[in-house]
Amino acid sequence: MTQDATPPREPGSSPFDGPPLSLEEELAAARAEPEPGPDIETVNESLADGVNRCPRCGSTDVRLRGSTGMLICLFCRHEWQEARVEEELGLGEGIDDLRGTVIAGGARDIAADAGDVLTLKCGGCGAEVVVDTAHAMNARCHWCRHTLNVNQQLPNGAVPDAVLPFRLTHAEAVEKIREFASKRRLFAHPRFKEEFVPENVLGVYLPYLVIDANAHAAYGGVGEVQTRRWTEKQGDSTVTYYAADVFRVNRSVAFTVDDLTIEGSADRAEMDSSTTNNIVNTILPFDTKNAVKWNSSYLVGFTSEKRDLDVGDLQPVLEDQLLSIGRSQVESSLAELDRGVRWEQEQIDVGGSRWVSMYLPVWLYSYYQEDTRMLHYIAVNARTGETMGSVPVSQWRLVLAALTVGTFLEGIAGALLVAWA
Repeated sequence: MTQDATPPREPGSSPFDGPPLSLEEELAAARAEPEPGPDIETVNESLADGVNRCPRCGSTDVRLRGSTGMLICLFCRHEWQEARVEEELGLGEGIDDLRGTVIAGGARDIAADAGDVLTLKCGGCGAEVVVDTAHAMNARCHWCRHTLNVNQQLPNGAVPDAVLPFRLTHAEAVEKIREFASKRRLFAHPRFKEEFVPENVLGVYLPYLVIDANAHAAYGGVGEVQTRRWTEKQGDSTVTYYAADVFRVNRSVAFTVDDLTIEGSADRAEMDSSTTNNIVNTILPFDTKNAVKWNSSYLVGFTSEKRDLDVGDLQPVLEDQLLSIGRSQVESSLAELDRGVRWEQEQIDVGGSRWVSMYLPVWLYSYYQEDTRMLHYIAVNARTGETMGSVPVSQWRLVLAALTVGTFLEGIAGALLVAWA
């Protein structure tokens, strides 16, 4: 129970207040209508003909070596990788100077009438080869056996600006999942352990938008400083009361974010508690600074999902996350308000942002629990090894554990009562 010893004070009358400007004035002072920024062209011109050739021997039999994150030619065994986009496109620079919304080529709006089927002309023999981008980003020419890859940025969200290659191998991912499940084996459903199939651990590239931004956030609310505390007897119990001084609090902060990561798929961004999709968020962050220019050879042997959310769809998500970051930035200035602060107003002004579409690597294992009709996932960050997921539990084991713990606690309580008697 809180007793207000003094009425709320106006801004400027307390050492806990921010600048003597209203919340609206704070933002108006920082806001300047930004001009739209130039888009960033990220097409890998060296792959424009759709044929990914080994730079040493010219073979198109190219794929990712997971243990090194490098592309390897299966003919001459030469290894190489595409240039890192951080340096190639200058993505780590000029965040403070960003104005407006700068969008890289692979993050542009998805065309409403864009289809999945694409016809490529083979650079080897001239034959036309059809690629269904909903299921694959490459195909083999049926005449000359060249591997044709989709490298041009398509208006359907299939081709991102950059890709972060797999680092963990399949065997390492399986071991991570085994470790995760073994720590929960006490309550895990027996069928889950019996039916675990390592071959069902699949590598998938998931679409994300990676954002640099500068922003100005302002917050207004009420904070309290405790002046007194006392307890009063009420029957067989006691009640604690507080007295506090109440202050109006304004805070504002300008800051930048580098490589903020947001899901580019509507299914993955869905946070409905009835699904387990949001477990993918718990294995963040990825080392996005090591992402390389798009080359579909990195996808050979893996599956992928297409981006279906545009920058406009994700602007509210960005603003919400920036507000959260801003609150954490001003937290250190509120230490003397020992009863806490309740923010009643908050606003964000994004001065400039830069959006890049990127594929990030995840190992996934799924298990369908028939009795509850729930699909469980275990996800492994294929760069860091961070693992999270949901494991089906055995209800009778939970009940047995509860009874065992209850009996144990009753035994301790009985022993204490005997000792005190």
